[in-house]
Amino acid sequence: MKFQNNPFKTLAILIYIVFIFISLLLGFTPGKQIAKNFVLFFIEMLKILPCAFILIGLFEVWVKKERVEKHLGKESGLMAYFWIILLAGTTVGGLYVAFPVAYSLYNKGAKLSIIFAYIGYSAICRIPMTIFEASFMGIKFSLIRLFVSIPLVSIGSIWLGNYFEKRDYKVMIGK
Repeated sequence: MKFQNNPFKTLAILIYIVFIFISLLLGFTPGKQIAKNFVLFFIEMLKILPCAFILIGLFEVWVKKERVEKHLGKESGLMAYFWIILLAGTTVGGLYVAFPVAYSLYNKGAKLSIIFAYIGYSAICRIPMTIFEASFMGIKFSLIRLFVSIPLVSIGSIWLGNYFEKRDYKVMIGK
């Protein structure tokens, strides 16, 4: 992967750092809150991402490409969506873990519609999130949300996957 020096990104980061520094010096409350949120988010990422990347690395090494292709590849049927719901439901760390997992699945031969479904399901079907939601909104609300969301994500991912596969789309990183 080739990293390019982008002057706009560098300028944006520099402006952010200067804004935070001046806010801390002058006691500007919104700037101090932004700095606090950044630190809290950064610490949260340090807790989750290393473990997630170790597990993704183990997945890359231990799970054979043929197995992923068999269950989630081009020849897989509707059962693939059931498997991917189970995987997405147990994904910890939200979408910042789901995207690397999705890329790993793609490299192992999962079809695009399954990748899109996994990203969608990992946003709506995570077990801890659903339990938390049910405790506040009620089980009826959570079940209705799941029974409406899952088919919509499935249909959308199938349509989107077919659209891109017809155009021979390939995922490219670093471009």
